[in-house]
Amino acid sequence: MPYPRPVLRLPLLPFAVLSLLVAAPAAVADEGWSLTPVTGGADGRPYVYAEGGPGTVLEDAVSVFNPGGKPLTVRLGGADADAGFTVRSESADTGAWIGFARTTDGRRTAAHTVTVTVPARTRADVPFTVTVPVGAAPGDHPGAIVASADGRSSAVRVQLRVSGTALSALTVEHLAVRGGGISYELVNRGTTVLTPTLAVRADGVFGRVLDRAPRTLPLRLPPGHRVRLTEPWPRRPALDAVDVRLTVTAAGGAHGSAAVQAGFVPWGPVARAGAGLFTAAGAAVAVRRRRRRPSVRGTGDRTPAEAELTGAVL
Repeated sequence: MPYPRPVLRLPLLPFAVLSLLVAAPAAVADEGWSLTPVTGGADGRPYVYAEGGPGTVLEDAVSVFNPGGKPLTVRLGGADADAGFTVRSESADTGAWIGFARTTDGRRTAAHTVTVTVPARTRADVPFTVTVPVGAAPGDHPGAIVASADGRSSAVRVQLRVSGTALSALTVEHLAVRGGGISYELVNRGTTVLTPTLAVRADGVFGRVLDRAPRTLPLRLPPGHRVRLTEPWPRRPALDAVDVRLTVTAAGGAHGSAAVQAGFVPWGPVARAGAGLFTAAGAAVAVRRRRRRPSVRGTGDRTPAEAELTGAVL
């Protein structure tokens, strides 16, 4: 006989719904608690998708499943994420726009985090809102709902799209040749998530010394974010002056480039050669000074021939 499915209300979450699990699969029980988007169909949803213009408030919910035999206390909060769903430790975008309902002293307020106690063998549906700021840039704003309990964390992706004119823009900054590579920063100046393609070229005094065809970088760059990267260059010229240029492109017409000059000098051999030249020059100067030194002799040092010419008596 299946368990009854009562609808309860959490004290801190007026619209949170608890329902008993009819049968918890063995795999779920072995893995412990889980976090998913509230089911919207027979197959569920892999993530939360929300879309709205600046100034709108969007509503959705996540489910915490507790298949265990004792109550579970879970802490939930919003977080920023990149397009590859790497959750960031600090929130300044979507994570800061996510709020949970909370009642304090009889008044309902919105909080960035909330703590929920889920009874044994129960599912809790936790509602949340995404308040899009008036000045939010149009485009993709990835985020996440993160839940922590029993020493581990789980997250649900929140794919937020702020409606408006999409703009793809990308810049290359702080380009430098150092160490064994070329360091640079990519900055997404537009409103869409970008997957950049990079091409590298370097021209020296006697021709091209580096030419790498365009290739797609293994990253997705959200709007307003920057990333520092290094392009390896192990076989650099030993002696040359080169112009290095990086060019990046992305979907939507995004294009950026930057160039820098670099000189390569084999300082070890140059220093040794310079030391040898300095030593040789010093020796030559010393010999020259000895040749120019005048001879000073007294009268008593005159030779017999000189004495005869002066009429001296020997």
